[in-house]
Amino acid sequence: MKRIGVISDTHGLFDDTLKEFLAGVDAIWHAGDIGSLQLADRIAAFKPLHAVCGNIDGWDVRRLYKEFDSFRCEKHNVLITHIGGYPGHYDRRALDRILQFKPTLFVAGHSHILKIIYDKKFDLLHINPGAAGCYGFHTVRTAVRFTIDGEEIRDMEVGEWKR
Repeated sequence: MKRIGVISDTHGLFDDTLKEFLAGVDAIWHAGDIGSLQLADRIAAFKPLHAVCGNIDGWDVRRLYKEFDSFRCEKHNVLITHIGGYPGHYDRRALDRILQFKPTLFVAGHSHILKIIYDKKFDLLHINPGAAGCYGFHTVRTAVRFTIDGEEIRDMEVGEWKR
């Protein structure tokens, strides 16, 4: 059993609000636009980190964190990217990876819009945690946490904070 925290679009911000929300998780998955390598290091020192680079991330972040990350968690294939789209509107490159890797959990960021959608066509749960940072058009910062226990995904919670 694993407790997972999902964030995206931190744009250089990982404050006490996020730390408090993510304190009880076993790992953090970051869907890009981290903001700096120093911030990625701070998050990784706080909890084990799976992350991808985003379109605002510099070469130093891109050197360590690639555009896609795929791995196994409990009994789920997980695919993370920054610009991934959502069910029915996937980015072409993300769709290629979905067809190749066949994830049951697909995490993407970029839009700054929180979306959690089950995709019947590809039999996967799509999670976009919205934006955890303060840069962008969004007025509410968001993050997601949940439990993976074997095949079961449960206890999905959304954190929301005014910018």
